[in-house]
Amino acid sequence: MSTPTSAPPQPTSTHHLLGRWVRPILVANLVAEVGIVVTGGVVRLTGSGLGCSTWPECQPGSFTPVRTTESQYHDLVEFGNRTLTGVLAVLAVLSVLAVVSVWPERRRMHRVAYGVLVGVIAQAVVGGVTVLTGLNPWTVMFHFLVSMVLVALSTALVRGARDAESGPGPLTVHPLTQRLAWATAGVGLVVLLLGAVVTGSGPHSGDADSPARTGFDPRFVSWMHADAVMFFTGLVIATLVAVRLTSTHERTRHAWEAVLYVTVLQGVIGYVQYFAGLPELLLLLHMLGASLLVVALTRGVLETRHRPI
Repeated sequence: MSTPTSAPPQPTSTHHLLGRWVRPILVANLVAEVGIVVTGGVVRLTGSGLGCSTWPECQPGSFTPVRTTESQYHDLVEFGNRTLTGVLAVLAVLSVLAVVSVWPERRRMHRVAYGVLVGVIAQAVVGGVTVLTGLNPWTVMFHFLVSMVLVALSTALVRGARDAESGPGPLTVHPLTQRLAWATAGVGLVVLLLGAVVTGSGPHSGDADSPARTGFDPRFVSWMHADAVMFFTGLVIATLVAVRLTSTHERTRHAWEAVLYVTVLQGVIGYVQYFAGLPELLLLLHMLGASLLVVALTRGVLETRHRPI
């Protein structure tokens, strides 16, 4: 009578460990990228942009806040946002290691992962320039837009982790529908840019003592932004209709439905905050919504193709 053999031991290689954790790592990276946009909004809305007066140190001679009665809470808010940048750097490095180890043949995923890592480093430098230039509104806008690019790249990594094979697959929609999706994403970028100009022209400049603004009329740029939003919303609806008519995959339809939901919610928040006098909480929700819109748009465009990256 033969005795039952024991189960073979589970592999403990780095490849196996990263294979188990690759998707959680990539999701954590995406959440952190969205999170730093929100904490950056907190810095701006609390007037803490110069809570740390220099860079890379927080205060001359100290990398951590030096507590004084004048600093109140502003240095802690700004330092907290800087600390999260360190977390992002760690997650970006882990993302590169995971992607390269688990999918050695997927060069597109490698490039996106390295793009996130380089972007995080560049974002830290841009943040330093922003502080050293006294929160120049154009530098602040660039700082925000770089974050949007990083959110898009991080979303692409999460989407790519769903596929095991390398190389782009066939379209899930008609080619004209895919072009419309890309055009909609392009107009979405314009909407984000105009939204950043609106913020840079309004009362929330990031520093309570030395407000820096673009000099544009806030009312004019707000309505320019609103017009772009209405055009963008029309394109989102048109894309969703085209996707429903031509898509061969349920995920593509769901992705563009999500784009429409986030767009409508963002529009409602934007109009309410404008007519309510720009309360800080609604502005913070609007910044979170902008990040979620980038996530939804990126996923929508990627879902027009099997194995997009």
